[in-house]
Amino acid sequence: MNKRLDVITIGRAGVDLYGAQIGGRLEDMGSFDKYIGGSPTNMACGTARLGMRSALISRVGDEHMGRFIREELVRHGVEVAGVKTDPDRLSALVILGIRDQEQFPLIFYRENCADMALCEEDVDEEFVASARAVVATGTHLAHATPRAAVLKALELAKKHGGQTALDIDYRPNLWGVAGHGDGESRFVESAQVTESLQEVLHHFDLIVGTEEEFHIAGGSTDTIAALRAVRAVSSATLVCKRGPMGAVAFEGAIPDSLDDGQTGPGFPIEVFNVLGAGDGFMSGLLKGWLDGESWPVALKYANACGAFAVSRHGCTPAYPSWEELQFFFERGIVRPDLRNDGELEQVHWATNRHGDWSTVRTFAFDHRMQLEEMEGYTLEKGGAFKELCLQAALRVQDGQGGYGILCDNRIGRSALHAASGSGLWIGRPTELPGSRPIRFEPELGEDLGQFREWARENVVKLLVFCHPDDDAATRELQEERVKRLFTAARRHGLEFLLEVIPSKVSPVDDDTTALLIQQFYDAGVYPDWWKLEPFRSEAAWQKAVAAIERNDPRTRGIVVLGLDAPEAELAESFTLAAKQPLVKGFAVGRTIFGDAARAWMRGAMSDADAVAEMAARFERLCGIWDAAREGARLNAA
Repeated sequence: MNKRLDVITIGRAGVDLYGAQIGGRLEDMGSFDKYIGGSPTNMACGTARLGMRSALISRVGDEHMGRFIREELVRHGVEVAGVKTDPDRLSALVILGIRDQEQFPLIFYRENCADMALCEEDVDEEFVASARAVVATGTHLAHATPRAAVLKALELAKKHGGQTALDIDYRPNLWGVAGHGDGESRFVESAQVTESLQEVLHHFDLIVGTEEEFHIAGGSTDTIAALRAVRAVSSATLVCKRGPMGAVAFEGAIPDSLDDGQTGPGFPIEVFNVLGAGDGFMSGLLKGWLDGESWPVALKYANACGAFAVSRHGCTPAYPSWEELQFFFERGIVRPDLRNDGELEQVHWATNRHGDWSTVRTFAFDHRMQLEEMEGYTLEKGGAFKELCLQAALRVQDGQGGYGILCDNRIGRSALHAASGSGLWIGRPTELPGSRPIRFEPELGEDLGQFREWARENVVKLLVFCHPDDDAATRELQEERVKRLFTAARRHGLEFLLEVIPSKVSPVDDDTTALLIQQFYDAGVYPDWWKLEPFRSEAAWQKAVAAIERNDPRTRGIVVLGLDAPEAELAESFTLAAKQPLVKGFAVGRTIFGDAARAWMRGAMSDADAVAEMAARFERLCGIWDAAREGARLNAA
């Protein structure tokens, strides 16, 4: 079908607060990781990661968590036109924990929540008609108002030639047959729930559930009998999930044994967290189903996505990208605890990063030592000046994508915090200025624990003065510290930029930086970004780019630094750098702010004039870069 969307999911949309301490009681959790959640939301994101054009119909609150849900959906590539903002109700919340391999306690905070107020008026016919399929989950069939909305969406899908699917997703306490403390419970018998489900099963082309979920849908704890009861009221393909035994699909009559259905290969991995595994499974299944794959292939996708989910922390964050899934199929299982498979986790990280940073024009004002040496400098004046730098950057950005800043937390804290949420790419330095061997800013702590306080959009930036001719002791010490910082950044979900400057250490040639790049990859460091000196030859660029792509073809890219060069010299270096597609932009500082800073610190320039001068210089450099990139594109064509 020639439709704009592949799949629309409908139902729950909330925030998951996952206990960070594994093995403890939920009562004893000391900190939580925040993710989006709710089965339809998870499936919308899971299918989007697999390359599908996905959308969600739901409601969120008119508050911070509602905005988080909406923004996170957008970051995952999910269409949000069907997500309404409820002015009167709060977004749903779930608190979850991982006790052990068998116990996963959770509490649903869903009393009069926003998504349960979803109503028929929220379901737009044109929007539903634009999708190849609509997918519902059981929770929104439990109450009259959202049930009517779901049924309307299903009927409209059928009217416009779409397909329909149900994930039974039975949560007894959300049907009112178990208490608030029984959020973990997956099965309580209820004739009323069975009757309610059987009234709507004829609407679906695909019905998916665990054995226990088919027990409630079919009204029997005998799985074959339950499947036959469902078959009596629905001609849908039935997919029964069997935990570590995989899953089985039945297109027609139900045989005497589950083993007689269609199956796909399973994946023997360690179970770490079952929460959200069904939504991962469903994401893979929908990908195969809507792509027209056979059921064994669709079940292979589903089983693999479920395997990723049970091996990682969180629901949506655990699901694989399409590229990651293919890598997994081709390479196979190296270790059963997938979250500790370094190569696989690197692919997962690199293919699921958010944001389009194919261009990064960066105003770098993370300098500390250079400002501190200026006449008239005080810490207070330094902080105020960096706020002016931010104003200049925002003036040039003007709400557009592809602009960034480098800003520190020691002098520029107020500017750094103000930049959050502005749409700028934000790099934040960690090195003690001028240190060699590298030392870190003391505020990071001996254990680098301050990363816990960093905004997630901050990119960890580290400048290392190093050279291939460094003695063994210096090289070993610097590589150990870079690896430690990189590991800590990744553990806290922060992107990492590595800047290397060999020219300040010893003479350089076309091979120098490429050798350094290889050394850091050999040490186990995989930067999201590289910040490199402006090379004087095309050969140097080619060798540096080849070293990166050979080790990490999924890197974000390179930004070229300025080293206080005049504009004419930068223009020349931009022309050379722009020939390399892996170079995404520049990070220039003193060329932009140097003159303004010296005058402003002495009291010889006003705030407005300083902002105007810096904005003009930054804008000229952006124009020079854009022209260099366009020239490179035309020459390549």
